[in-house]
Amino acid sequence: MPIDFKDRVAIVTGAGGGLGRLHALALAARGAKVVVNDLGGAVDGSGGSATAAEAVVAEIRAGGGQAMASAASVTDYAAVQAMVQQAVDAWGRVDILVNNAGILRDKSFAKMEIEDFRLVLDVHLMGAVHCTKAVWPHMNAQKYGRILMTTSSSGLYGNFGQSNYGAAKMALVGLMQTLSIEGAKNNIHVNCLAPTAATRMTSGLMPEAVLAALQPEAVVPAMLVLVAQDAPSRTILCAGAGSVEAAHITLSDGSWIGMDAQADERLQAKLAEVVDTTRFQVPGSGAAQGAHEIGRASRELR
Repeated sequence: MPIDFKDRVAIVTGAGGGLGRLHALALAARGAKVVVNDLGGAVDGSGGSATAAEAVVAEIRAGGGQAMASAASVTDYAAVQAMVQQAVDAWGRVDILVNNAGILRDKSFAKMEIEDFRLVLDVHLMGAVHCTKAVWPHMNAQKYGRILMTTSSSGLYGNFGQSNYGAAKMALVGLMQTLSIEGAKNNIHVNCLAPTAATRMTSGLMPEAVLAALQPEAVVPAMLVLVAQDAPSRTILCAGAGSVEAAHITLSDGSWIGMDAQADERLQAKLAEVVDTTRFQVPGSGAAQGAHEIGRASRELR
C-alpha cells in the first residue's frame, strides 16, 4: 500500500536544497502540506536568504501541492515558535517534523576554534531541540506526531575532522531515545535517520565515482517510512546508495567484577569478556542497564 500523507502537515528544516528539498517534495507529492524551512545560508552557516525555500515552495505548488516558506533560523527559538504557529494558523495542526537543517565547520580537533564547535552544536542539536519543543505541545494535544532527527555515521561511528558534527549528531540519538519514551503515551513517534548522500555538504569529500552512486534520492524512502502513520519509534535507520541498515546502541553481557579492593585488577583481566560482542542486548530504556547490573549482582552475592 502506498505511503499516504493526505491531510498531514509537515515541517522540514534545511529544505531549500539537498536532502531537505527532496524530503519536502516527497512529502508534498504524497499529499502533505509542507512548511519549507531554510535560512538560505552557506554550508558553513554564514549568510541567509528566503530565496531557496521559496523556490522549493514554487516547485510544490507547481505540482499541485500546498506549501509555505520559512526563513527562520533554527537557532532562534522565538522565530521557530512563530514558524510553527504560522503552520497551525494556516492548516490547523502539525503532524510531522523532519529536523534536517545543518552546517559544517570541519577541522581536526587540534585546529578547531571553540566557536566553530559551539556553532555546529547550536545548529544541529539546539536547532532540533527548538523545533521539537515548538511542535511538542501541538502533537501532545492532538495525540499524534512523527519526529525525525537527522543523525550521521560521523556521530554513530566517528569521522576524522568532524568532532563537532559527530558530537552533535550523536546527541540527537540521545534526544530521540528519551523523547520516544516520553512521547509514547500520546502517539508521538521519534526516530533517527543517518543518510549517506552526495549533497552540497559532501561535495569534495569523496571521489566523483563514489558521489555518483550516492544519489540523495536514495535516502528519501527511509525518511518516508520513519514519519509515516505506521512508523516505528526509537529506530535508527542508515540509508545510502539503495541500501538501508539499522544501527543500535547495544549493551554487552559483561562480567561481574565485584566491589572489593581487587575490582580494578579483575576488570583489567576480564576486559575482553566485558567488551565481547557475541552476546548483547538493546535495552528498552536507561533503567534496563541498571536492572541488568543489579540482577547480576544479586545472583553473584547470594
